[in-house]
Amino acid sequence: MNFHKTTESDSHYDHLEKMSIQKLLSNINREDKTVPFAVEESLPQIEALVEQIVLKLKAGGRLFYIGAGTSGRLGIVDASECPPTFGVSHDLVVGIMAGGDSAIRKAVEFAEDDTEQGWKDLLDFQIDPQDVVIGIAASGTTPYVIGALEKCNAKGIITGCITCNQGSPLARTAQFPIEVVVGPEFVTGSSRMKAGTAQKLVLNMISTTAMIQLGRVEGNKMVDMQLSNHKLVERGIRMICEATGTDSFMAAKLLENHGSVRNAIKAFNHGNR
Repeated sequence: MNFHKTTESDSHYDHLEKMSIQKLLSNINREDKTVPFAVEESLPQIEALVEQIVLKLKAGGRLFYIGAGTSGRLGIVDASECPPTFGVSHDLVVGIMAGGDSAIRKAVEFAEDDTEQGWKDLLDFQIDPQDVVIGIAASGTTPYVIGALEKCNAKGIITGCITCNQGSPLARTAQFPIEVVVGPEFVTGSSRMKAGTAQKLVLNMISTTAMIQLGRVEGNKMVDMQLSNHKLVERGIRMICEATGTDSFMAAKLLENHGSVRNAIKAFNHGNR
């Protein structure tokens, strides 16, 4: 099968070094505007994968993201934001990247080229068929990610992927591929740009939709968010006020006594039946 990496194709722009700051910013922004439309084309693929994720999470499974470089970092960011945003445990959504945690800040040379290490990294978490694994790779060719998904398939573990090239080896490996074709980057081959933006948008959609389906949002509010700073405590107080009609003093006391927005609202409603 012919496979062409559009993420590596020449930029539509040239002589970037001769452009003014204004022109550079304007052209980057022009390219960025195309990304949500590319994501829109992939909504049926995203829906198919999220349906599987919700089923597995409701049955006690976990969601894993696995990637290298920018793609790996984006998965780790999304996973790390689920506990504070939705109040879930840190082991429900897990981000893994080639080279380990040290690679989050500094690239580990050739880590992404190891076809066996991705599966080994998943085994550290006792991965099993209750779980879902999403491989993230803009190119769709990262050996670390493809090798991990191949092993998952062989072990009966549901696999998905997020890639930005059509018909890639990764998409052919994943049972539920998501292909968001964003085209050439502004700086040729710099897939941290449009491809990275596309991956971030898709990750937002996957985790947010799954958490809503799991009951972690009420109305449009993050009722299970962790109260880890003053801003979030103040937000929680406002949410309680809006939901119950009580004043901020009483809302603060409810929040202090019950530890979460959800429990504070329940306690107020129970006490005012």
